[in-house]
Amino acid sequence: MAKNQYGLIGLAVMGQNLVLNAADHGFSVSVYNRTASKTDEFMAGEAKDKSITATYSLEEFVESLERPRTIQIMVKAGAPVDTVIDQLKPLLDQGDIIIDGGNSFFPDTERRAKDLEAANLRFIGMGVSGGEEGARHGPSLMPGGTREAYAIIEPLVIAISAKAPADGAPCVSYIGPGGAGHYVKMVHNGIEYGDMQLIAESYAILKAALDPSPEEFHQIFSTWNAGELSSFLIEITADIFTKIDDETGQPLVDLILDKAGQKGTGKWTSQNALDIGSAIPTITAAVDGRIISSIKEERVAASKILAGPQTRYDGDRQQLINAVRAALYASKICSYAQGMALLKTASAEYNYNLDLGEIARIWRAGCIIRAELLDDITNAYRRNTSLPNLLVDQQFKEAVESRQADWRFAVKTAIDLGTPVPAMSASLAYFDAYRSARVSANLIQAQRDYFGAHTFERIDQPGSFHANWIGE
Repeated sequence: MAKNQYGLIGLAVMGQNLVLNAADHGFSVSVYNRTASKTDEFMAGEAKDKSITATYSLEEFVESLERPRTIQIMVKAGAPVDTVIDQLKPLLDQGDIIIDGGNSFFPDTERRAKDLEAANLRFIGMGVSGGEEGARHGPSLMPGGTREAYAIIEPLVIAISAKAPADGAPCVSYIGPGGAGHYVKMVHNGIEYGDMQLIAESYAILKAALDPSPEEFHQIFSTWNAGELSSFLIEITADIFTKIDDETGQPLVDLILDKAGQKGTGKWTSQNALDIGSAIPTITAAVDGRIISSIKEERVAASKILAGPQTRYDGDRQQLINAVRAALYASKICSYAQGMALLKTASAEYNYNLDLGEIARIWRAGCIIRAELLDDITNAYRRNTSLPNLLVDQQFKEAVESRQADWRFAVKTAIDLGTPVPAMSASLAYFDAYRSARVSANLIQAQRDYFGAHTFERIDQPGSFHANWIGE
């Protein structure tokens, strides 16, 4: 009996869609799910009449696959991944490959890779981005592990990946050793947090200043999506304003409670950036924004105690819309610049040897942060592979500087109206700090030396110094 080329464990929506995607591209697939009824339901639905084989034990599942076996795990990150791996290990043969396609924390992936390679098995930690739709029709894939393991799975991942509109290139590439794939997916999600927060803040400024109707908001974001801001997130934002609630007849967005959820990848990005010393203030502000949004009851109580400014915006309507558009684009560039700088720092810290241009290239389609901007980022790193920061690339320098006046006007308007724009403000502060030849840290070093004798360097001579600040 012929054996199948690819196996997948975990038939939640993402797992089901990846299986269907692989089957559509000519791969024979075996599936296993801990709950048999889930498997039966899947096989009776879209999987019917496709080259998909249901199995009902791990032994049967493993036996159904050709060697070296390629097995993808799509279960909840954390302990469930370890449990499945522990159950699989005794059943596998030397050289078999396990792919973890969930949102695992990269140190867990590093640990699993070492453990499995010591047992003569191969392990790939693969970031999968694009949600349910991406999994079904083409996600952006970020596989990390040994090159030898990647070479074996390459035909599969190229086939099922998204293809970039500009050139049809597959949105997958070997990322690097160990946990590199999951690290890059983590940073992707951090940038996603920043993107979403910046779009929400742009909406907040316009709402506070102009109070556009949902129809006007739809038109504004649709117009933006036709230009330099063209992206998946701007496109879906425009669509959101057209959705009317069936029960009330009101715009659905206005009925949604202002509490944003999170699964932890944005927080991991901020925590890791602090660990390795890379500044990502826009992304961290976005994480903070979600945390503050979650204390809804406390905010409602505070709103009855704390007063903000009573100012109203009485300027030109189109001028502000244009300024917010410019501010969103400039802030977005800063957010991506921070994410790419974090990847550069992490590459050196963990010996990942990341190709930043290649990473930007595979984010151009399939993933949540796909945007026209990523073509420009790819080109920037192709022009200069050692680019220290996107902001000093000539194209991005001009893009930000030409929008600087509008950017500041939008942030000042938000401040005047008492509208919180933490991520947009953080992007502007990052730009101002990065372009400053001298910042105020000299005073901080003086303070540190005063209370803790931490020493300081001087601008006029080399070495470390300590001053007697209290005097005789």
